[in-house]
Amino acid sequence: MPSERRHKAQRGAALGLKVATWAGVLFLHVPLALIVLYAFSSEDKSYVFPPPGLTADWFGVAWEREDVWDAMRLSFKVALSSTAIAIVLGTLAAGALARTQFFGREAINLLLILPIALPGVITGIALRSAYHSMEIPFSFLTIVIGHATFCVVVVYNNAVARLRRISPALIEVSMDLGADAYQTFRYVLLPQLGSALLAGGLLAFALSFDEVIVTTFTAGQQTTLPIWMLQELIRPRQRPVTNVVAVVMIGLTFIPIVLAYWLTRADEDSQHH
Repeated sequence: MPSERRHKAQRGAALGLKVATWAGVLFLHVPLALIVLYAFSSEDKSYVFPPPGLTADWFGVAWEREDVWDAMRLSFKVALSSTAIAIVLGTLAAGALARTQFFGREAINLLLILPIALPGVITGIALRSAYHSMEIPFSFLTIVIGHATFCVVVVYNNAVARLRRISPALIEVSMDLGADAYQTFRYVLLPQLGSALLAGGLLAFALSFDEVIVTTFTAGQQTTLPIWMLQELIRPRQRPVTNVVAVVMIGLTFIPIVLAYWLTRADEDSQHH
């Protein structure tokens, strides 16, 4: 009898966990499904459920909006630039901190991770204050620096985890065979780090592309795609166009996240085998 009650309790707990999991999935994804639905709504002034009619005309309207293209081009440039900076700095930081021990190592590690752990408002205010105190005018560069502060964290975490799994014997053998530091990095470390850096870069790009809070404090008169969407929600003109742009952003950020997940899983499976 006690074992039967225990089995029933385990089955009940498993069922409750499944229900809670699916409830969380629905809570996260139903709003996304509604955004996609309203992108095809024929009503342009209010949200009525269900929509009175469906049309794909708003995709053509969004295609013709030059302000949308300007904002998207800026977001792409910022995301690519901040990702490139993050890959370089994140890799160098990981190489310095992965295995070495020195005074202040943990403090530096904490400072590297802190920007992504802090609320975006805090990071944005700190950056804006720093720009103001150094009399740096707001521009494309100030947005890129702001995004790079948290993009570095993603690349650093991926790179440091991979470096800790690489056997030190590989580096020692390379040096014993006459390779210099550059050759060892180019032919030994970089092939081992490649997929980790690519996954980190893809995640960094996705984070930068749809970042709005830090951008608000560092953009000045620049308008990235998330800032454009925020302005359209405050002063709506054609609401379905905003939903169309949101659908495009969902797709553009979903693809690198899935690729990064696939790369990470593929590396884990290869490690196990």
